[in-house]
Amino acid sequence: MNKLLNKQDKQTTSSSSLMIDPYEREREMIHDMGMVGDGSSCKMEVTDLNLYYGDFHALKNVSLKFSEKQVTALIGPSGCGKSTLLKTLNRMNDLVAGCRVDGAICLDNQNAYTEIGVNDLRRRVGMVFQQPNPFPMSIYDNVAFGPRTHGVKDRDELDAIVEQSLRDAAIWDEVKDRLKKNALGMSGGQQQRLCIARALAVKPEVLLLDESTSALDPISTAKIEELVATLKQDYTIIMVTHNMLQALRVSDQTAFFLLGEMVEAGYTEDIFSHPQDTRTADYVAGRFG
Repeated sequence: MNKLLNKQDKQTTSSSSLMIDPYEREREMIHDMGMVGDGSSCKMEVTDLNLYYGDFHALKNVSLKFSEKQVTALIGPSGCGKSTLLKTLNRMNDLVAGCRVDGAICLDNQNAYTEIGVNDLRRRVGMVFQQPNPFPMSIYDNVAFGPRTHGVKDRDELDAIVEQSLRDAAIWDEVKDRLKKNALGMSGGQQQRLCIARALAVKPEVLLLDESTSALDPISTAKIEELVATLKQDYTIIMVTHNMLQALRVSDQTAFFLLGEMVEAGYTEDIFSHPQDTRTADYVAGRFG
């Protein structure tokens, strides 16, 4: 009888291990391979990416996956390469003299450098910069600029795009009565939300945010964070931030960069609660950076 009970206990223990181990192995694999995801499909992928400015090696063998309709935060000290990676995702670095890129960047399994035209890529992968940069024209014309560039001429269609984009950027109610006013007369927080609306107007699939709240006051920052939480229902969002609490508040996944290397990537909760690399642990604990 005792032998039978011992045998059953061993079987129960073995079954419990089988139930736990696959999950643990998956989480370890995400950390080890630089994968970012929670089972969602991969929207963008960077593989063995190396970027050089002349002789300077700015990004070193970066491999990373970005899940669809999730928020991924890129964190790290100044000069670590996170903004450089962000700009590379929609080929903004093409404009920099002496810049050379090796490796692959794929959007929906299409190579961004060989299979997608640069104009089409920048339509599909929109970007909002650190400082609000509205054009010196009306609020309406700022939002309509992209669709007009891509061939939309019908006034009713433009009106619908402008309204929907401003609604999506949570600023329609604030500006609907002054669409013809110059955008430079808006507050900083309003200007940044206008820039988000301008990016959304061309119906991108991915939205890149390069420290888009760093120049804003706390109230405007909170509005942008609320907006990000809403937008991720329809868009894949990749954001660079120096604010680790912001990354913890709004992101689903986080990747930590240091000296051009992607040190560790995984679920945000894991990165901040029990990172696998001591450099990550030191950074999120505030010991440097």
